[in-house]
Amino acid sequence: MNYELREMLPGDETRVLEIYRQGVDGGMATFETTIPTAEAWNMEYFNDCRWILENENNEVVGWCALKPVSKRECYKGVAEVSIYFDNNYQGKGLGSVLLKKMILDSENHGFWTLQANIFMENEVSLKFHQKNGFRTVGIRKKLAKLNGQWKDIILLEKRSEMIS
Repeated sequence: MNYELREMLPGDETRVLEIYRQGVDGGMATFETTIPTAEAWNMEYFNDCRWILENENNEVVGWCALKPVSKRECYKGVAEVSIYFDNNYQGKGLGSVLLKKMILDSENHGFWTLQANIFMENEVSLKFHQKNGFRTVGIRKKLAKLNGQWKDIILLEKRSEMIS
């Protein structure tokens, strides 16, 4: 099957949020329990560094985007990574295509650190990020509750080798 990598466009939000809903419903990807509106989603993420992976039928099967970790000026080059795939396309090795493109694009836009907060039990996501150059910074014990249960988070980061 052939896939096309492209920038996210206005109008992609419906499918992006459908895929995000799968992540929310799975309980392994986010503390969120509700799906935002397209407008709210757009306000949460940077306008740059948004990428889509489409299958040969032009159906969006995965997406990635960056969101700020802080509004403070000193953190303008630090962003949190979000990457999600339709359940039917997970585990096919497609995530690295999206993530590598976003890493390159993020450096071109002046980001010097990308971070990911991953549930400790989400071993697939942990291995995926580590394979793509992220290193473990630490464990945040009982960071927050999801559906009444405390969750531990592993904080990973990738520092740019181009921006020092």
